[in-house]
Amino acid sequence: MTRHEQGASLAADGYARVTGRPGVAFATSGPGATNLVTGIASAQMDSVPLVIVTGQVNSWTIGSDAFQETDITGITLPVTKHNFLVMDAAEIASAIKEAFYIANSGRPGPVLVDIPRNVFVQEVEYEEPGEMNLPGYSPNFSGHSGQIKKAADLINESVKPVIIAGHGVIISKAYEELKVLAEKAQIPVITTLLGISCFPEDHVLWSGWPGMHGMAHSSFAIEESDLVIALGMRFDDRITGNPAKFATNSKKIHVDVDPSEIGKNISVEVPIVGDVKEVLGRLNQQVLPGTHTDWLKRIESLKEDHPSLDIPETTKLLARQVIKDLSDETRGNATIVTGVGQHQMWAAQHYRFKNPSTFLTSGGSGTMGYEVPAAMGAQVGNPESTVWSIAGDGGFQMTLCELATIAENRLPIKFAILNNNFLGMVRQWQEIFFDSSYVSTSYTGNPDFVRLAESYGIKGIRVTDKSQVKSAISEAMEHDGPVVVDFIVEQEENVYPMIPSGMTVYDMIEEPVSEKVTS
Repeated sequence: MTRHEQGASLAADGYARVTGRPGVAFATSGPGATNLVTGIASAQMDSVPLVIVTGQVNSWTIGSDAFQETDITGITLPVTKHNFLVMDAAEIASAIKEAFYIANSGRPGPVLVDIPRNVFVQEVEYEEPGEMNLPGYSPNFSGHSGQIKKAADLINESVKPVIIAGHGVIISKAYEELKVLAEKAQIPVITTLLGISCFPEDHVLWSGWPGMHGMAHSSFAIEESDLVIALGMRFDDRITGNPAKFATNSKKIHVDVDPSEIGKNISVEVPIVGDVKEVLGRLNQQVLPGTHTDWLKRIESLKEDHPSLDIPETTKLLARQVIKDLSDETRGNATIVTGVGQHQMWAAQHYRFKNPSTFLTSGGSGTMGYEVPAAMGAQVGNPESTVWSIAGDGGFQMTLCELATIAENRLPIKFAILNNNFLGMVRQWQEIFFDSSYVSTSYTGNPDFVRLAESYGIKGIRVTDKSQVKSAISEAMEHDGPVVVDFIVEQEENVYPMIPSGMTVYDMIEEPVSEKVTS
């Protein structure tokens, strides 16, 4: 039982991502239902299957402004894949079955089922729902044979191809098929932010992730490529910047199960509507073995020319050093759940993921506060995994009430709070684009997070020096219950590289020398 309904919907999201099955959340009418909306919207943006069940006022009072009446089906219409208002208990079984089917088929998403109070208590004879028959809803999974042949021909002819692997690879569990394509044709694999952990990051063909705060060499590789193979991704603005100037030297293949995504932001030569796993299984049979030696060497030189992951030598406790040490201490085998902001970008940059579907973050919606409840869902969904929630001090405070839920259920989640007393990403933008005119970004009233954790009966650790980082991580890992580690990090550390919104890779801001050389 979560302490806030937003925690319920975000926990259901975390559960769904690690299991591949729909997460479920219940809430009462009115504010209970509206408190779920943030998690529902986040799931819709990131294609996460949820089934949300909400209570509603008695059916005969709907429309009369009854106590706690809210039109939750109307409110959620733009942020759900589908929703139901069930007015007869005899229809509940079929509505629930359809909700699970719709949520987890095709492009996954949240489905809401709203049930009035009198319908909940109505007694009916239960009848097993029949086979799904949803006119107008028939996702295409296999892909068009002719388009797959065209894609294979382009791949076989290309000299400088890149794969951009998105969340769709994780959703379809196309890990092996992606690896086969990359290795057979020797194509570098770049992931989107939500595609992180779909390809092992210790693999020689792994080439980072691109975009606004992605690795510089990844963005330049896409720009120089002659073929972009986009798998289960949507060409969002954080990757494309100015879409009119995105990867203009390349032809493009786009595989996605949702036909509305193809051509929406970027025009492509070969559109393929289908499930990534099924399409790659057929495509790999037609792709010829390749080498692309010169191209792979060029990408290595881009890494040398744009060393965006270097961590400065300094006595200061840098947030990115914490992430690097966490990656080393867990050997890249933990499930990482982040909030949104600087810590999210550093986690994506400096943690080396080795296992599938182990990076959970709110991508499209950018939901601060995701890190605490989603970690709960991830731990419940995969109880054998080591779950680390990497949090900012800002986002952590948005949902920290769920520490009570974590303590009650004895969930052994480890929290790494990167505490800089700032809304770090907003402060960084104000520094760079608004002449350091800081407004509403600093925190002077943060609690003592260690004592706060202890008040919930949770172990708390404070780290103030870089020499303490690894021992604190080990101490947290050895503890058999939840742990909060409060890392007091450098306050004005910035995330680099950075491509300004709506700009191109040639407008990229890389780390200034003055910030690399710190005391």
